[in-house]
Amino acid sequence: MKLSTDRILTTHVGSLPRSQEIFELVFAQERGETLNETAFKAALAKAVKEVVQKQVEAGVDIVSDGEMSKISYATYIKYRLSGFEGDSPRRTPADLEAYPNFAGRAAKSGGTPTYQRPRCTGPVAFVDRQPLDEDIANFQAALAGANVIDAFMNAASPGVIALFQPNDYYPNHEAYLEALADAMRIEYETICQAGLVLQIDSPDLALGRHMMFKDLTDQDFLKKIEEHVEVLNHALRNVPAEQVRLHACWGNYEGPHHCDIPLEKILPTLLKAKPQVLSFEASNPRHAHEWQVFKEIKLPDDKVLMPGMLDSTTNFVEHPELVAERICRFAGVVGKERVLAGTDCGFSTFAGFGTVDKDIVYAKLEALAQGAALASTRLW
Repeated sequence: MKLSTDRILTTHVGSLPRSQEIFELVFAQERGETLNETAFKAALAKAVKEVVQKQVEAGVDIVSDGEMSKISYATYIKYRLSGFEGDSPRRTPADLEAYPNFAGRAAKSGGTPTYQRPRCTGPVAFVDRQPLDEDIANFQAALAGANVIDAFMNAASPGVIALFQPNDYYPNHEAYLEALADAMRIEYETICQAGLVLQIDSPDLALGRHMMFKDLTDQDFLKKIEEHVEVLNHALRNVPAEQVRLHACWGNYEGPHHCDIPLEKILPTLLKAKPQVLSFEASNPRHAHEWQVFKEIKLPDDKVLMPGMLDSTTNFVEHPELVAERICRFAGVVGKERVLAGTDCGFSTFAGFGTVDKDIVYAKLEALAQGAALASTRLW
């Protein structure tokens, strides 16, 4: 993948706002309604082309397909893998349990998306490549002639699939993870074979602490995510580390986040993951100070950071000077060539739902590009 060799390159975490047409289509698909497949595919291809162009216009160097076809970054797998059906009760993050009035207000305001999160009820296997092949084809068509430095495509980690889709079939969590890894390996390898950078979305490595594993101690949670990383590495065994980046976060929602496990506790485990690039939240008020962690924990020579320079849960448009300041902090600790300017999380983690207005998303990305340009003049 392309890195910051002569200037700071800009990118983001993946999901971007879908149009009303795409929102309606993916939710119609979710409800099991009969769709005009030809029209649906044409709409998706058009949406991907438009979202790539919007990223280019905003100054993003390393672009994505915006996850146009996916209703969410984890539950989309039910259209590709066998063994999933039904729905699951929602797990409430521990920080929202502590503030039920706020949690209730957020739910009533429409900030909580409603869609099915199926359970694992049978053997997991990769059974339908068509949705993946169509995603890749649409993205490659959109990239043709586009002025981009590089391009990436998202895929869910085994751990985050387990986070949102509970296991009712396998004898234990470890067996479930292994089955998911064996199935998702096909998706990971296919994306890389297409010449795209693979981004593994793995919020389970941070968000999991106050959601899936909120009853564990920090030490026991660290043991769990060690297993998650080992299984992920096995699934990535046939792809080069230099073609993969890993995104970990504490949950892309506005909330107190006072139960988030600190970066310094999970970072040694995150650095054991195979991907060359590590993406993480670095701008929201709970984690903006954690750039200092890298003064204490040495970044391995083969690793590159993609810290979030934009908060993905607020409509404030960050000033380019602030973005440049944040970039230079990390560059001063790990080196300018080992920093990519990213975002805290996706801007439309769930289709049709996002705190940030769709137009402001691109204003924020423009500020990211401007801030990276400022930082580059100071670093080179």
